[in-house]
Amino acid sequence: MWVHFQTNMASYQHDCPCIIHNTQFLILCSYCTIMKPIKFRLLLLLLLLAFTAESYCTKTCDVALASYNIQIGSNLTYISSIMISKVVSEPEDIFSYNKDTLQSPNSLLGDSRVNVPFTCDCINNEFLGHTFLYELHQGDTYASIAAFTFSNLTNEEGMQRFNVYSPDNIPVDGTLNVTVNCSCGNREVSKDYGLFITYPLTSKDTLESIAKDTKLDAELLQRYNPGVNFSQGTGLVFIPGKDINGSYLPFHSNTVGSGAIAGISVGVLAGILLSSFGVYVKYYLKKKAWKKNLTLDDSKMMNSAQIGTEITGLLVEKSQEFSYKELSIATNKFSMSNKIGEGGFGEVFYAELRGQKAAIKKMRMKASKEFCAELKVLTCVHHLNLVGLIGYCVEGFLFLVYEYIDNGNLSQNLRDSERESLTWSTRMQIALDSARALEYIHEHTVHGYIHRDIKSENILLDKRFRAKVTDFGLSKFADVENSTSSNKIVQGTFGYMPPEYARGGVAPSPKIDVYAFGVVLYELISAKQAVIRDGPEVKGLVALFDEVFDHETNPTEALKNLVDPRLGDNYSVDSVCNIAKLAKACTMKDPQFRPSMRSVVVALTTLTSTTEDWNVSSFFENPAFVNLMSGK
Repeated sequence: MWVHFQTNMASYQHDCPCIIHNTQFLILCSYCTIMKPIKFRLLLLLLLLAFTAESYCTKTCDVALASYNIQIGSNLTYISSIMISKVVSEPEDIFSYNKDTLQSPNSLLGDSRVNVPFTCDCINNEFLGHTFLYELHQGDTYASIAAFTFSNLTNEEGMQRFNVYSPDNIPVDGTLNVTVNCSCGNREVSKDYGLFITYPLTSKDTLESIAKDTKLDAELLQRYNPGVNFSQGTGLVFIPGKDINGSYLPFHSNTVGSGAIAGISVGVLAGILLSSFGVYVKYYLKKKAWKKNLTLDDSKMMNSAQIGTEITGLLVEKSQEFSYKELSIATNKFSMSNKIGEGGFGEVFYAELRGQKAAIKKMRMKASKEFCAELKVLTCVHHLNLVGLIGYCVEGFLFLVYEYIDNGNLSQNLRDSERESLTWSTRMQIALDSARALEYIHEHTVHGYIHRDIKSENILLDKRFRAKVTDFGLSKFADVENSTSSNKIVQGTFGYMPPEYARGGVAPSPKIDVYAFGVVLYELISAKQAVIRDGPEVKGLVALFDEVFDHETNPTEALKNLVDPRLGDNYSVDSVCNIAKLAKACTMKDPQFRPSMRSVVVALTTLTSTTEDWNVSSFFENPAFVNLMSGK
C-alpha cells in the first residue's frame, strides 16, 4: 500500500492506505473504507478536505465578460434572466457594455455577439469562474443547456461535473449549476489589460480574424492563451475586453488569476499528513470528549481548504452515526426504485432504518460545506415545523439521514395534476407552519440562522399536510448581516432571491428569507412557479402580482384571475386578498420595509382564526405595512 500525490510541482510517496490525488479529485482504496475497528472515517474526511486545499486562485476580479452568441428569438431580457449576478439584474446592465455595437437594448441581430458582465469568483479554490443557477424546463439536457441556452460558454462535461444528476435523469423542474470560466489577466503577459472576455470559439474563428475584429495584436492573444489553436472551432479563449466607457482596464496587482498558485509543495503536503495523523490519534483516544465538545465555526465555511484547516468536529451528540453498509442495505444498494428526489447537492432515497422510515440524502464529497452546514443546524435546532435529522455517515460519500415525510414537497402538491388539489384552508395552514419554522430559526435559536433557500421545493408536507422546512445546506448565522466583508456570495434560487442581491455586496439577512416566503405565499394563491417562462419571455411571480397591485383599477378582480383554477370557487376572496397583501409586504424592494417573520406569524395566525378580526395595526411595527395591508 502506498500513496501517490500528484501536484504541478512535485510527487510525494508515503507508506499508508492508497490515496490518489490530482487536480480534480481524490480516489480512496478499499483498504481505507473498511478500517472499521479504528474508525478511520473521520481521518478520511479530514484528509479529503485538506488535500482539496491545492489552490489555483486566491483573489478574484469584480467583473469579467462572457461573449454570448445571439440566436433567433433571444433578447437581452432573456439573457439577463439566465445570467443574473451581482452585476446583471436587467437588460440595461448588459447593454451598457455593448453600446459600441448595439443602438438599443432591443436592436439585436442574429448571429452576432454581446458581452455579458458577471463576477469572476474563485471556484472551490481551484479556478476562476462563476456559477449561474438555471431553472430547468421540459426537454433540457446538459448538452442543450451548454450549447444553446448558455451559447457554448460551458460544455456538457462541465455541466456534469458541477451537478449531481446523471445525463439520463435530469428532472423536469429544479435548478442546475452552470459554471463559466473567466480570467482576470496575467501580469507576465501585460499589465495593460485587466478585464477579459470568455470567448467561445466557432468554426468561423481564427487567430487572425479575432485579432482583426478586436484590433489587438495576434501575438498578444496567443500569449494569453498558450497552446490554443484558435481555428479549432470549439473551446474557450480569453480576450481583453472594454469596460462600460469603452476603455481597456489595466491589470490590478492585487488580483491573482488562474495559475498564480501552481500547487502545494512537498513540505506543506507532508505537514498536512502529519497534522491529519495527529487529529486522528487525538480522535481515537478521546472519542467521547470529542462528541461532546466539538463545534464548527460558521465564519470559516467558505471552501474545502478552510474547512480542512479550521474544522475540529461537529455537534453530533444527538445524531446517530450509520455505516455505509447499513445505509446501502436499507436502500437496496441505493436503487432507483428507492430514489424519491434529487436536488442541487445530492440524491434522496427512501429507507426503513432501525425500525423507522427515513429519507437518506447522498452527497458528493465536494458538497462538504453544505453537509457541514446542515449537520450543524439540525443537530442544534429542533422544532415541530423543521424536518428532523436522525443521523449521518461519512464513507466515500456524505450522507444525512432525515425523518421521512409522507406527502412530498409543496411544489409537487401545487402543480402535480395527479395529486388531489390542496384546499384553501390547508394552504393557509401550510403558510403558517412554514412561517413558524422561519420565525423559530431567526429569533428563538442561540445564534439565529438564515435559511437562504426558502422555496416551495424545500417545504415538505407530512401525512396530515402539515409543513416542515428542510434543506439547510445554505444556512448562515443571522449575525453575518453585520459583517463588513465585501465578498458576499449570492446563493439561493432564481425567482426567490430578493432584488438587493442584484446590487451586490449585500450581507445575508433574515429579510432574505422573508422575501422568499412572500414568493411562496404567491405560489399558494396561484400554483404558478416563481419564474414563469413563455418561450424567450421571462417574468417573475412577484412582478406578475405587482402588476395587479400597481396598475389594475380593480385589484380584487385581477387577483381572482390569478387564483389556482383547481380551487374552483372553494375559497374566500377576502382571505386571498389579505394573503396577497401580506405577500406584497414580504416582497417589498426595500428590505427595511419587509416585516419580520414574527410579524408574519402574527398576521397568519389572525388570518387563519375564525374568531378574530383582521387588525393590521395590532401586529405590524412599521406604519408602511399598516397602510399597505389596509389598502391605503
